[in-house]
This record gives sequence, C-alpha cells and structure tokens, in this order.
Amino acid sequence: MRTLYSIVLCLFLLGCGEGKNDNNQIYLPESNGNLNNISVVVDNLLWEGNVGERIRDIFAATLNGLPVDEPMFKMRQIPPQVFNGFTTRSRIILKIEKGAEEASTIIVNDKFAKPQTVAVVRGKNDGEIINQLNENKDKIIDAFNKEEVKEKQRRVNLSLLKDSDMEANLGIRIDIPSAYKIAKATDDFFWIRKSLSNTKTIDLMFYDIPIEAIAKGDSTIVDIVSVRDSITKTQIPGEEAIYMAVDDAYAPALFNTIIDNKPAYEVRGIWETKGYTMAGPFITYVIEDKINNRYVIGDGYVYAPSLEKRDYVFELESIIKSIEIE
Repeated sequence: MRTLYSIVLCLFLLGCGEGKNDNNQIYLPESNGNLNNISVVVDNLLWEGNVGERIRDIFAATLNGLPVDEPMFKMRQIPPQVFNGFTTRSRIILKIEKGAEEASTIIVNDKFAKPQTVAVVRGKNDGEIINQLNENKDKIIDAFNKEEVKEKQRRVNLSLLKDSDMEANLGIRIDIPSAYKIAKATDDFFWIRKSLSNTKTIDLMFYDIPIEAIAKGDSTIVDIVSVRDSITKTQIPGEEAIYMAVDDAYAPALFNTIIDNKPAYEVRGIWETKGYTMAGPFITYVIEDKINNRYVIGDGYVYAPSLEKRDYVFELESIIKSIEIE
C-alpha cells in the first residue's frame, strides 16, 4: 500500500511540475507555444479596460520594416483563476497583478517551465500598472525577444547547412538551417537562399567591409544603406538596368544591439527592384570586429508577395544573431 501511495504521489508531483530529479533539483516541464506568442495572465476586467488597451498598444505594435502592418507579438489572454497546469508552460508570459502594496516589474526565468521568461507587472491600481508597463516596456520586449531567438536557434540547430567554406573565408561561425542552399560563393561574398515556392524566397547575404566604410554618428544609416545598395547591385544577378536597392519611400530604422558580445547596428527597412515590380522587407546587422579592423555584415531579405512576412524576418534575425566571429 505504501509503495502504491509513493507512485501516485510522484506522478502527481510530476504532473504539477513540482517533482525533483536525482540531484534534488525541482523538475520543470518543457515550455511550449508558437514563436512570438505571449500568454497574458490578467483579469478579464483589466484586459477589457485601459490596462488591456495599453498592453495591446505595446506588445502588438506594428513591427518595423514590414510592407504591411503585422504585430510584434501575438497574444492570448488567460484569466488568473485558470492559470495553472498546462497554461503555465508558455515560453513567454506577461503576468499582471493588481493590488500589490508596491508597484514593480520583475523578469524571472524558468518559473513554471523551461526554458521560459516571465514578466510580472504589479501595481495598486490601473494607473500604477500602466506606468510600470510604460517604464519597462523596452526591457520586457528585449527579454521576450531574446527568449524567442534562443528557441528559434535551438530549432535551427536540429539540421544545419554545411557552410565550412564560407565560415573559413569570412572568419565566422554561424548556424544556418539545411533548408537553405548556397546560391553564390566568392572569396568575400556569400548569397544563401531558401525557396518558399517557385517564385517566393528567403535570402541571406554575408560579407565584410573595412571599419572606416561606416562612420559613427548622423551618417551611419546613410553609409550602411550605401554599402548595401552597392553590394546588391554588383553581387545579386539581374538583367541589365534591373537591380535591388533600399526603397527611398520607406525610411529604414536603425537600432543599436549586441551580437557575439560585440556592438552592432540593426537596420530594418524595405527593398525594391529598380526597373521591375518586386519588393519586400530586409534586416541588416553590421557587427563591429575591432580586432580585424572590419565590420561583418549579415543581411536577410524576403520576397513573398501575398504572404505574411513577420515570421520570415524573425527567422533571418535569429540566424544572423548566431554569428560568432573567430
């Protein structure tokens, strides 16, 4: 009878995610969910009021550099009273707690499942919660994005492209899915493609440039666009007078980021084909490699008319962010 009781107790604890392994560590179930989908744990009244409106304004905001409006994250609301068991296993969670004595925002990892990032926002009333969201939105978005990039990279690593020549020539290491194929390879430029259909593709370009080619300051974005336009015009095949360039009608957005513990620029915008009706989003990372007096550039772009493009751009982002400079 005692043995049966022990078995039932162990099963119960494992089902609740509160068991322990052989090292006496708390057992956590695997997290789940589609990429870039937030579980928002919040009371129904808050979700339908000003707090919910502000959450949607922040986390479902239009993503930069897409030709049509697509949200940064998709969301599903979960009332606190049903937030237990399977519903706690989402990979990214925003939890709103009203009535706390002190307003605060904390970010914790692997709280209910693994891997997982949970942002907990607390306040005495709606106003304090909204203030916390406004003050900490960038920190929360960055934490969620890093969790999702890490998960995408984990999936990419299940099957990798053999790209040793590119890595050796550019002095980098990078994880690219085996669904991509090398379309062009020279000593200092590599063009890599994944076909979505006969006409739709996701593309990557990798190359490096001297560090003095891009100035720091007001002209940074101008220099990056100039370099990209020069590369696409000379390296990507096209008929005479037809070539890819950054679309002047959509000002590209510039951000500072970190890749491989090195400062980097992130540029998001729209490309077009001069002399032909083709266009789509692009994302460029310019990584500073001071030791070798150069910038390493990873650039991804999408041509997928009639399809949503957010997830494709996120795939390119995750691939490029796996770069390690040797």
